Amino acid sequence: MSIRARIRAIALAFATAGCMALPATGVQAAVVDTPELLQELRPSARDQLHAVLARDDLRQQLVEMGVDPDAAVARIERLSDSEIAALDEYLQSLPAGGDALGVGVVLVVFLVFVITDVIGATDIFPFIRPVTR
Repeated sequence: MSIRARIRAIALAFATAGCMALPATGVQAAVVDTPELLQELRPSARDQLHAVLARDDLRQQLVEMGVDPDAAVARIERLSDSEIAALDEYLQSLPAGGDALGVGVVLVVFLVFVITDVIGATDIFPFIRPVTR
């Protein structure tokens, strides 16, 4: 055997011994439920609130209402996890795009005004002629 072959064999023996000397760590595997996995993958509610407050249109609305956006961010930081979860649940329950109940209320009020104009009790709309007896 040549010297190169002996050096190669000795290096291989040391590498094998080094790998065998490494401490073996225990590995555990478990079944993960889909909701649990989605909860881990979903961004935290606190991060979502920060993302919402980072939007320029919302920051502008806060300033128009007299609220400092930085103060709002600081208040979110002081909320407990349960308060953040309750706020997130409330925000998730809000309808997207506005409140349909508000449109219904406006429509009912408009119809009441039209009916009172028709019977002659009010004179709000000039294009409606009251019914006379």
